[in-house]
Amino acid sequence: MISMSSSPPSVGAPPDTAGTAAAGRGLLLPVLVLLAALLASIVLAIGLGSAVVPPADTTRYLWAALTGGTIPADELTRYQIIWQVRTPRVLLAATVGAGLSVVGVAVQALVRNALADPFVLGVSSGASVGAVAVTVFGVFSSFGIHALSAGAFAGALGAAALVYAASLSRAGLTPLRLVLTGVALAYGFQAVMSVLVYLVPDGEATHTVLFWTFGGFGAATWGSLPLVAAIVVLGTLALHRFARSLDAMALGDETAASLGVDLAAVRRALFVLTALMTGAMVAVSGAIGFVGLVMPHLVRILVGARHARVLVLAPLLGAVFVVWADLVARTLAAPRELPLGVVTALVGVPVFVTLMRRHGYLFGGR
Repeated sequence: MISMSSSPPSVGAPPDTAGTAAAGRGLLLPVLVLLAALLASIVLAIGLGSAVVPPADTTRYLWAALTGGTIPADELTRYQIIWQVRTPRVLLAATVGAGLSVVGVAVQALVRNALADPFVLGVSSGASVGAVAVTVFGVFSSFGIHALSAGAFAGALGAAALVYAASLSRAGLTPLRLVLTGVALAYGFQAVMSVLVYLVPDGEATHTVLFWTFGGFGAATWGSLPLVAAIVVLGTLALHRFARSLDAMALGDETAASLGVDLAAVRRALFVLTALMTGAMVAVSGAIGFVGLVMPHLVRILVGARHARVLVLAPLLGAVFVVWADLVARTLAAPRELPLGVVTALVGVPVFVTLMRRHGYLFGGR
């Protein structure tokens, strides 16, 4: 269980307007700092690459694209690189980073496990099976260039449905059953994926498996951005409505029940929300590790454990991190591109070890 810095207000009690206002004032500065950092990161990441474009020109191209302005003919190639190639990729990286972070916050409270991340319930493994099935068997071919994402999304939702059905008992969804079932089925999906690749030794299938294992935004387009962005934004707003319930659930089922939380209903709603958000993100980016695991803990160190505060800052910090991680992945070994999951792991592992050795932060008590 994640250690909480303070007890949550009673569920069902009148809103503490003074406390809410104080919390809002306390969050204003970090929110403004992270928003500025995110905006600067997006502009810099769009301009950097094999062809470097200065921030002033990058901003001018973006403004022209948004307002319908004109671009000199000799700058048309650079404009197309900025607007058609890099902008959707960087915006998708920011969207997925924000989504993974906020889902990580919710899942860690849902299963009361400090080691939980958005993929602990087997969703990413199911998405990998769906993506490989598209490559090997040609399913969802009617979706054209979006067939791979459609297959991955279907596989992710199928995996979530299986985990839900296998975890459900007379006591409802319990944290331990969810984790154990998710981990067990994840191994099963990975076995199915391996068999498919082994029986059909196709180079493209192997590449697809590697992509979904390590993640990346190399296939980002403007067409892949709107749906996942809408799901992440709406899902994040919906999770904010569960902030007080998440506070109570992180303290244990008995405490949450005594505070009036309907555990069965809340867990069911959280499971559906997090599965839908994770499936949408995995479908366009693959499984990017350590973002949903580490970012929630870093935010708790900054602002405490109350979810009303954590859910505000976690998506901003996650978006900044993934934008820079993607920039490193595509520029460090150019013209080759490093798997994004490798970059996030190289950063996430030492950060996580440092957190464990930090005396002032407890992951789950003694």
